[in-house]
Amino acid sequence: MDKLVGTPWTTRNGYVVPGTDDVKLYSNDAVKLDAVYLYADLLGSTKLAREFRPETAGKVIRASLRTASQIIKRKDGEIRSYDGDRVMAIFIGKAKNSNAAIAALHINYAMRKIVEPALYAKLPHLQRDGFEPRMCVGIASGEAFIARAGVRDSSDLVSIGRAPNVAAKLSDVREPWQRATYITADVYKMLNEDAKLADGIDMWEACSHEIGGEQMTIYRSGYWWGI
Repeated sequence: MDKLVGTPWTTRNGYVVPGTDDVKLYSNDAVKLDAVYLYADLLGSTKLAREFRPETAGKVIRASLRTASQIIKRKDGEIRSYDGDRVMAIFIGKAKNSNAAIAALHINYAMRKIVEPALYAKLPHLQRDGFEPRMCVGIASGEAFIARAGVRDSSDLVSIGRAPNVAAKLSDVREPWQRATYITADVYKMLNEDAKLADGIDMWEACSHEIGGEQMTIYRSGYWWGI
């Protein structure tokens, strides 16, 4: 523990999203990365676990995560972790903000138009008992400090910083009706026109929300984007 805490960090700037093997475990190696973080979290997972068989819940979670992951990769996102019913991805590059936002709108569409019909066709009791498969997506941008944590043969990358922390908390926002995507003001400012407007109308609505004990201006959207 003294070595772990006492050894100075060896930090370098990153220009690609690192994989686990790109960051050393025992030498306090770290990568600084200017990135956009996206968390997609399945809504209603408590109800799913409480009211349905594990076999049913497992199919819902797998279908949702697979769909979100395929969309993320299509929009040049790099998936770096799964946590139960949630997936985390990192976007870099000039279009990172727009790519992440469009991926979120694609996920909203796919959950309604692809995942839901497929699940209801094979598992009709989901519809009968009022479960709607939806994902809430949170997106934030900024510099992250990426290190490796754990022990040999059981370690993974951890992202430390405001961007991953805020994105994770935005994916936990629960509001009524159709809102499913939440982005920070910094992400909104960097959106290109395609990611911001639909037929000349802004797809994003500014609002104030408490995120991690801080009152923040964020942007939310109930739009979806066909794939």
